[in-house]
Amino acid sequence: MESSLRKNKHFITLMTAQAISGLGDWLSIIAVITLVGLKWEATPMQMSLIILSLALPMALLGPVTGTLADRMERKWLMVLSDVVRGVLILLLTVADNVWMVYGCLFLVGMFSSVFIPAKNGKLKEIVPDEHIKGAMSLSSTIDSSTKVVGPLVSGILVSTMGTYNVFYLDSATFFLSAVLIFLLPKALKEQEVSGEVEKKDAPSFKEEIKVGFSFIQKSHFLLYGLFLLGVSLLILQLSDSQFIILLRQLSDVSPNLLGYLVTSAGVGMLFTGIYLSKKTDYNAYVYMCTGVLGIGLGFGMMGILTYYDLSLSMLWVPALGFLAGGSAGFVFIPFQAATQEKTPVHMTGRVFGVVNSVTTTATIIGPLAGGALATVIGIIPSFIVTGSLLIILFLVSIAVRKKVGEEETDVTESQSGTQGATPL
Repeated sequence: MESSLRKNKHFITLMTAQAISGLGDWLSIIAVITLVGLKWEATPMQMSLIILSLALPMALLGPVTGTLADRMERKWLMVLSDVVRGVLILLLTVADNVWMVYGCLFLVGMFSSVFIPAKNGKLKEIVPDEHIKGAMSLSSTIDSSTKVVGPLVSGILVSTMGTYNVFYLDSATFFLSAVLIFLLPKALKEQEVSGEVEKKDAPSFKEEIKVGFSFIQKSHFLLYGLFLLGVSLLILQLSDSQFIILLRQLSDVSPNLLGYLVTSAGVGMLFTGIYLSKKTDYNAYVYMCTGVLGIGLGFGMMGILTYYDLSLSMLWVPALGFLAGGSAGFVFIPFQAATQEKTPVHMTGRVFGVVNSVTTTATIIGPLAGGALATVIGIIPSFIVTGSLLIILFLVSIAVRKKVGEEETDVTESQSGTQGATPL
């Protein structure tokens, strides 16, 4: 399987473009935070609106942009998205107030919401079904790697090159990604015909948006798997925003402990991605349930050990971070891979548009809910409560495993799309 993917030049090209643009995403985020937070001395509310400006369009427009990714040629949508985002990052170099930054970031988030479902649909086109799990695992591994390496590289570049030079470099990464995607082939004409057949029954754009929701509702795995994914991500974000508050409760806390925690979580997810990229015969739902349990144990134990003020925090905090990050990978990666496998190629944009909307909404709500929960019941109880809820969710998920497992591939067999691509 791995050798087949390595020989797939279109897949390698797409993954290279994803890695370059993913690294560029982190370059711009850190640079913007440095510019607005340090140079302009923004207020806490203004800093919160920076992340919201990026996330809100992705949460609101996911189903719409996913439908666009199914109606139009995905290659050109990705090229357009990269080029526009490259131009928007360049505009940040002339921004002289925070509202201009918000506007640029909102548009960046909007075109990112176009790129993601188009990329997942293109992946389905160029990778055969028997290799799709490995391909999605490698794609998720790249995402995890950029989240670990990106902030580190960005911090170094901002301090050595300056904020505006980092914006120029980040813009260049989007343009380079667009060039690589330009080299990808177009979709097969047969696939376009398949899409046109479907549109005869649902000609309006509004009705096509509903197709993604309807497809997920008909699948026990996709429906409950998306619920597990959304809840897990919500609690991850809820706790991520409060880690520094939790670590402050330790008497022997090191200033570098949060960095070690974040890095170990990223490494844990990276290891999971590498492991899953070598397997194709796993039960996605069981892995997701196991991941939910692991996240719950990691967060719950972190709260309990902090309560007892256990010494050697430089050892057990990164270890629990590794457990939580690796477990998160077992939730995210199998779901994405199985969703790719079960979804017809001409519907991937709409389905992943809905998925992206759910996950981004969890990303927005999580930090706000985390702050509210910690304020009401305290930081340590909030970690113990969220960890316990995830363990309960694991038990419920295992209890309904048979119902979810009853679903076979009949959902996709009746609507299987033509895969592949034609030359340029």
